[in-house]
Amino acid sequence: MNGFHAGEVAIEIGARIRPVVDAVRRHDADLADQIYRATKSLVLNAAEGGRRGGKDRGYHFRIAAGSTAELAAGIRLAIAWDYCSPQPELFELIDRELAMLWKLERAEPPSLHRSTRARATRAAW
Repeated sequence: MNGFHAGEVAIEIGARIRPVVDAVRRHDADLADQIYRATKSLVLNAAEGGRRGGKDRGYHFRIAAGSTAELAAGIRLAIAWDYCSPQPELFELIDRELAMLWKLERAEPPSLHRSTRARATRAAW
């Protein structure tokens, strides 16, 4: 990727989730598919949000965060039903990703620089 940290962590989650999906699939193909689709949505929306500007940017980060929460819930359910082993390292990555997405969703678009904000503020006075 282009060095976009939230995108890189999303890819790492995607790589680490594969054995979990394979283990869950042996017990519940629907749950495995849901975890897989949530992971794809996380990775693709985080990457797209990293390249967008304006309101689209926050929208993609919100979708990625929702998919990350869905992914975490699917893994917790799979663990509760003994479909896979506990995943503490994966949950650490998921928590890190959610924190980054939360900040990114609320951040100003990168195209609005401080000097532009200062001029806009002075003009509003």
